[in-house]
Amino acid sequence: MEVRDAVEADAGRLAALGDAPAETMRNLVHDRTVRVAAEDDDLVGFVSFDARRDAVHVTQFDGQPEAVERLLDEPARFARSEGMAAELLVEASREELRRAATDAGFREVGPGPRFDGAPTVKFRLET
Repeated sequence: MEVRDAVEADAGRLAALGDAPAETMRNLVHDRTVRVAAEDDDLVGFVSFDARRDAVHVTQFDGQPEAVERLLDEPARFARSEGMAAELLVEASREELRRAATDAGFREVGPGPRFDGAPTVKFRLET
């Protein structure tokens, strides 16, 4: 599995993985740090994140569980290098992503906000 920075040309494949419009994903590539995992030229996962004053925030991630677990190492590594915590939200019904977050070292810290009516779970990684 190759992990690399996302480029604008990845927007269509990111949109398919993240169930979002391609234009939204194109903007994501420009506005955040976005890393992708590829196998045989197919994208199998992505993670986007940015640093704020209090923590590194994973803003979106999706894909195959093994790829997601590996990709979550990216914001975690950045957080460690900056002496910050890392946080992310997972839709409560996405058990495979919740498991990937736990396997990557994040721990569940409670409920998160609702997005489009769906409950989320908040995870945090202390470094």
